[in-house]
Amino acid sequence: MKLTRRDLGKLAAAAAIPGAGLFNAVRAQTALPAPELFNALRAQPGAKPNSKFAGVQVGLNVPYNFGGRDMHPDEQLDRILKLNVSAIEMRSQPVETYLGSPAANGQKADAETMRKWRAGISMDRVAAFRRKYEDAGVLIEIVKYDGIFTMADAEVDYCFNLARTLGARAISCEIDAKHTARIGQFADKHKLPVAFHGHAATTPAHWEEAFKQARYNWANLDLGHFVAGNNTSPVPFLKQHHARISHIHVKDRKMKEGAVTPFGEGDTPIVEVLRLIRDNKWPIQATIEFEYPVPAGSDRMTEIAKTIEYCRRALVS
Repeated sequence: MKLTRRDLGKLAAAAAIPGAGLFNAVRAQTALPAPELFNALRAQPGAKPNSKFAGVQVGLNVPYNFGGRDMHPDEQLDRILKLNVSAIEMRSQPVETYLGSPAANGQKADAETMRKWRAGISMDRVAAFRRKYEDAGVLIEIVKYDGIFTMADAEVDYCFNLARTLGARAISCEIDAKHTARIGQFADKHKLPVAFHGHAATTPAHWEEAFKQARYNWANLDLGHFVAGNNTSPVPFLKQHHARISHIHVKDRKMKEGAVTPFGEGDTPIVEVLRLIRDNKWPIQATIEFEYPVPAGSDRMTEIAKTIEYCRRALVS
């Protein structure tokens, strides 16, 4: 059966199979190449993305999932919409590129240049960036910062103000025991959580120490890294500390510092974790962090769509 564009419109409007599920179901019934099909579905009048499945918001780490730390915000939004994703963790670089950052597009800018530039930013322009994304149906729920530990106090305040203006409910950054207390003071001041992201070397004790330092010191629990470094399930940690976890990073890895794998091929209990969040109605974004090698004959967008569909199936089953 070959679907016409009118058929595509009816399917998108009905949204009988949300998110990546709609794409995969329609793809099986049309000869359209994947990129054209993405655009055809997205172009239907009134269509808005929806990646909330059974009450769990599935999101993306952008622009990281697309291969870098910076990207023109219009291109980034276009890719998010093609994947039918309705909420994201976004690095600060795309919004600062939109604002005219001296460091945009890989340009070199020293710390003092960035400090002076950030001091002059109008949050009205940041609000315009937010409207552009929200009008398209995409919520910026978490803003990720690189290099926040070396920023002056006024810049850290700027980071929290920027995130709040974007509509975020948390910021995120890497975890470093030397700096968690200081950043936590700003989180408490702004009453906006900072979610510290852990890698394989991060243990529960690292987060628990940060939790003691500030009320708004939270965790960004990376499922794959936790399994690879701690050689055990992240489920007990999630159950104990769910109230201080803003989002999880969904990836699959093998234990004992093992490789990142396609979803379902590693040792990470992705399905169990997603259903735990669903069944307890915890407000934790399940943020896909795409890191496994793209197989020959495929492409990054197709593989990301597969990870979204894996999560959807886990949640609606």
